[in-house]
Amino acid sequence: MGITIHQTAAGYKTFMIKGGLGMVTYHADYLERVYAGWLGKVIGVRHGANIENWTYERIERAFGEITDYIYNFKNFAADDDINGPLFFMNALADLPLHQKVAAEDMAKVWLNYIADGHGFFWWGGYGISTEHTAYLNLKHGMTAPQSGSQEQNSLAVAEQIGGQIFSDIWGFLAPGDSEAAADLAEKMSSVSHDRNGIYGGRFVAACCAAAFESSSIKEVIQRALTTIPEDSSYSEVVRSIIRFHNEQPQDWRACFRYIQSHYGYDRYPGICHIIPNTAVVVLGLLYGDGDFSKSINITNMCGWDTDCNVGNVGAIVGILTGLTGIGERWIAPINDFVCASSVIGSQNIQDIASIAERTAAISKRYFLGEELQDKPGVHADFDFELPGSTHAFRNHYPQGLPVTMVCKNTDRIASSGKRSLQVTISSLAGGESYRTYLKTYYTPEDFNDSRYDPSFTPVFYPGQSISMSVYISQGDEEQVAARLYAHNLQDGTRVYGERTELSVEKWTTLTWKVPRIPGAVLSEVGVEWIPLAEIFGQPKSLTAYIDDVQLWGEPEIDISFASEELEVWPTLRQEVRQLTHLRGLWTLEEGLLTGSGAGESAEAYTGAHYFRDYTYEVTIRPVIGSSHGILFRVQGAARSYAAVLKQGQLTLMKKEGTNWRTLQEAPFTWQHGADYRISIVADDHHYSISVDGELLLDYTDHENPYTSGQVGFITMDSSRTAYVDYRIHPNKR
Repeated sequence: MGITIHQTAAGYKTFMIKGGLGMVTYHADYLERVYAGWLGKVIGVRHGANIENWTYERIERAFGEITDYIYNFKNFAADDDINGPLFFMNALADLPLHQKVAAEDMAKVWLNYIADGHGFFWWGGYGISTEHTAYLNLKHGMTAPQSGSQEQNSLAVAEQIGGQIFSDIWGFLAPGDSEAAADLAEKMSSVSHDRNGIYGGRFVAACCAAAFESSSIKEVIQRALTTIPEDSSYSEVVRSIIRFHNEQPQDWRACFRYIQSHYGYDRYPGICHIIPNTAVVVLGLLYGDGDFSKSINITNMCGWDTDCNVGNVGAIVGILTGLTGIGERWIAPINDFVCASSVIGSQNIQDIASIAERTAAISKRYFLGEELQDKPGVHADFDFELPGSTHAFRNHYPQGLPVTMVCKNTDRIASSGKRSLQVTISSLAGGESYRTYLKTYYTPEDFNDSRYDPSFTPVFYPGQSISMSVYISQGDEEQVAARLYAHNLQDGTRVYGERTELSVEKWTTLTWKVPRIPGAVLSEVGVEWIPLAEIFGQPKSLTAYIDDVQLWGEPEIDISFASEELEVWPTLRQEVRQLTHLRGLWTLEEGLLTGSGAGESAEAYTGAHYFRDYTYEVTIRPVIGSSHGILFRVQGAARSYAAVLKQGQLTLMKKEGTNWRTLQEAPFTWQHGADYRISIVADDHHYSISVDGELLLDYTDHENPYTSGQVGFITMDSSRTAYVDYRIHPNKR
């Protein structure tokens, strides 16, 4: 593989990677275009979500001509169209460096990040939902691409829409190289789809890759067409819509009537076939002609699988036009926030700017061989360098006062780099509390619905630290103090750092370590602005700036299940607060967490994916059955360790895919109904396991060890287990 570096007139470097995967090109604006593509994807999915499966006639009757969002959301809940790209790209990050991905590697992502039968996808039944069918195939030992093949699942199942709707990401990852993007998309699409289902993945990925290098939407489509078989029905429908557009370039409704009569749902089997929706995607691209608003509105008006189609169109046109082509009216309601519904709860709270940065980093890891660069100990780093980015920061001001408070990205001033987050408060009252914060945990009350069943674990904990640089401008109000704070959801209180009076026109760095708070669930972390002067006469305003926000440190978690709650979602779904689960029945009963399952291991997880070295202590009570345990270094459903009380022994096990392997055992006599305190000290790849203070297992894993991850609970062999409490704290040095 060869790498050519070109110096541009502006001094930026363009990287061109040649080799077996073609030519991937990183221009100076690559990251911004990825950000625009992700924004376009999320905007499109949100725009079409609540009218999914409506017909054109129903949409037109209800809304007339769509020109803007047709629904407002408190926060937009998870969606399969976003879950897929967000977690599927981990296939390239999870590989050993310099190893090229195969379909089998793509399948591993499914088994690791997707819960068994809930969340992430539509679980419509084997042979009905393509994704459900493929997941069960994989779970029971089938490998890709057989798991998605026509021969295994029938052509009707293989040609549903999923291969297309998740494939934008491969174009984000292979900028400029349509063939490389299409090849990556084919590997992932083949896990669940075949024939036209794969061609749709190739086409959408190729469109996204081509959009980085093309000057028009027609060029994008023509380049993408070269990546799919010319004699396929997928290619035929794309070319048919192109011909119609050439003949009637002004009337998209006439084109849609043509689609209804020639490529309508009535002509294809299954719940949501790819061909009718492909026709709509191409219609939206051509008649939108590179105008972002026009493209997504026309696509949405056509109906059918609206969130999928508008999401694909938004991603492609977002990359083509860049950030300047996406209107503020589309971006502002998103506020960079992304909710997901993977099995890893701390990765279900994300923001688009950080996702874009990770996408670019994964791309360069795969194509350039650059390892992912994480700052030691820092698990969140927000610099606001992407134009428009807010990293999902929000504001709160005293209720009942005539005030507005706005966050927006600005290039006016920065602590480092070129941009920061500007906070504007229209009027101030002395001694009141004005807060700018990041939500670090979400509850059902934060959403309108339970779309794709999200559940969460916090992304910030007691014992951890926050730092940020703040700045106030010379203006109406110059006597302002600031202090960092965290909100405890459990009792509604806030805990504060030291108050600092801010100097005008000078950056001040605030740093604070949150103390240990037993039972706490931190749902916000941020800064409180406090006007110090009593205000008379004309209202005073404040313009402040935030930059270089970091979250880091080791957690101090102390939870009793007697103080935890069940969270009830609109569909009457119940989740234990701060837990996600792979499978099994997990609930709270008489102050205990209880878990049970039939046959397969029932697993639930808490904590954060970035936890590294820690001591994890749990009070466990075997109820029924032979196998009761806890999990640590959980990197998903397919990678973790377990310490399990089995018949007459304590066993250390390691999960690799769907299989558990015993690493070490020690004799230990236990009985049902008794409480046992299991303690695990995880230090790099060495693990010490004690029960009631007695060291029983001491093991060093030299074979692909898991050195970071969540913690959790597991009951195996159709057992039922209860848990009293748990604690996570730093190891003693």
